[in-house]
Amino acid sequence: MTNYFQSDFVWWKHGVVYHIYTKSFYDSNGDGVGDLQGIIQKLDYITSLGVDAIWLSPIYESPMHDSGYDVSDYRAIDSVFGSISDFKELLFECHLRGIKLIMDMIMNHTSSEHPWFKESKSSKTNIKRNWYIWKAGKKDSPPNNWQSAFGGTAWQYDEQTQEYYLHSFLKEQPDLNWRDKHLRKAFFKEIKYWLDLGVDGFRLDAINMIGKDKLFRDNPGFLSMLNLGNKLLSRNAPRSHKIVRKLRELIDSYDDKMIVGEIFAPPPGSPEKAASYLGDGMNQLHMAFDFSLIFRRWNAKRYYEAIENWYNQIPKNGWPSFVLSNHDLFRSKNRLGVGNNKEEKAKIMAIILLTLKGTPFVYYGEELGMENVKLTKNQIVDPLGKKYWPLFAGRDMARSPMQWTDDRYAGFSTNEPWLPVHKNFKEINLKNLEVDCDSILNVFKNLIALRKEYPSLSMGDWKPIIKGDNGLISYYRIFKNRKIQVILNFTGQKKVYKNGTEVFWTVLLSTMRSEYIEIDSKNFEILPYEGIILKLL
Repeated sequence: MTNYFQSDFVWWKHGVVYHIYTKSFYDSNGDGVGDLQGIIQKLDYITSLGVDAIWLSPIYESPMHDSGYDVSDYRAIDSVFGSISDFKELLFECHLRGIKLIMDMIMNHTSSEHPWFKESKSSKTNIKRNWYIWKAGKKDSPPNNWQSAFGGTAWQYDEQTQEYYLHSFLKEQPDLNWRDKHLRKAFFKEIKYWLDLGVDGFRLDAINMIGKDKLFRDNPGFLSMLNLGNKLLSRNAPRSHKIVRKLRELIDSYDDKMIVGEIFAPPPGSPEKAASYLGDGMNQLHMAFDFSLIFRRWNAKRYYEAIENWYNQIPKNGWPSFVLSNHDLFRSKNRLGVGNNKEEKAKIMAIILLTLKGTPFVYYGEELGMENVKLTKNQIVDPLGKKYWPLFAGRDMARSPMQWTDDRYAGFSTNEPWLPVHKNFKEINLKNLEVDCDSILNVFKNLIALRKEYPSLSMGDWKPIIKGDNGLISYYRIFKNRKIQVILNFTGQKKVYKNGTEVFWTVLLSTMRSEYIEIDSKNFEILPYEGIILKLL
């Protein structure tokens, strides 16, 4: 197996990132909740996948009103996950294996239990009052019409000081005031603490929401009541970009670190807004998440258009990333419809994720083909699910325990987990799939191995060939004159494929046929729901 040209390889650009929802990955102590020691115990599995980095959902000290996204101490590990010693051990073991570690960083808000907010709330004259956003109401009403992402007004009245504070999410998650220089300095110290400890980067939660309209004007239009639209004054103010540029300066003062941002935008994704947070490609985020693919239905043309549109928005020196699932949205397999072809479709999606130009983020269990779990009202933990049941069961559906084995609780824990295991765990689990050569797990592993063997798939340029027409997508990945071709059939029919002047190719990977056979690419059949990767002979 050939090695990368080390001078060209950049881990956050050309590697694969594995997203771990810590509560659901592996429980090491039998309390039903995943923890840091559980991740340590499963590092050999993570290494076997071939990924280059892991991203952990929040593990900071928290009252857990919103699954850890309400932080009460940015420098402490919540006891449910372990201790700072456990974290340091995990960081050491990751680096020992050549795996980078990315943390979630929540900059828009803290927990209402954070000492900063307790001080801010104590009186109007407190030194930290301006660290959060406080406003007087209008005739016994909130200061403006801004809405929480979780529904209802984004303002909470405080009886003690007789003012409202802003919370873009839960009332237990007060928004920070990033216009205050003392807050900025204090928060950057929290980030620096983890950088000094050796963390390799951060995923920035809802980073575009840290900048609000300076005048706190009402959001315009009917959609503002649903917190939708791209003209909301409650987010995306120029201040957001200014703060991100300052953060990039801090990150760049360290070697080999990275920041990737969640740009909280309405479906079907907002690629132009996400790309704007890359700046000129060198002075803001290293990468940003565009969720357009997540909101596309199974259709080659629509998928191609989403991919092309994202590429077109990336600045010249910027770098794209791709994601199919995460902890807030349905698992990708659940968006592939019903019927007998979900496995084949899931494999095609894996090929897309791992062969496009850009950094792929794999959500834990996606490599197993895990699906959303069905929950009763009493099983729901997510505040969104509790609030909107039965219309919406919340985000917990995509957060069920990792399915390791066909044993009780899918091998995740020795006791009842914090969320139910999916009922299909007897069939869909690591133990079963790793011995099945045709499983989606082994497709993931083979794809990641190919990325390591062939720099064209990780570092190469992207050149489209068939742009979703007739149910097909195909493209070249080209690196230093080495060419690889990817062909994807989104339909249940055979397709005759004709392309190019190159005659003979060899199959590196196919979801339907043997590898390393030689084919004539001028005229051959692509099988129903086949994904195929070819190397020019």
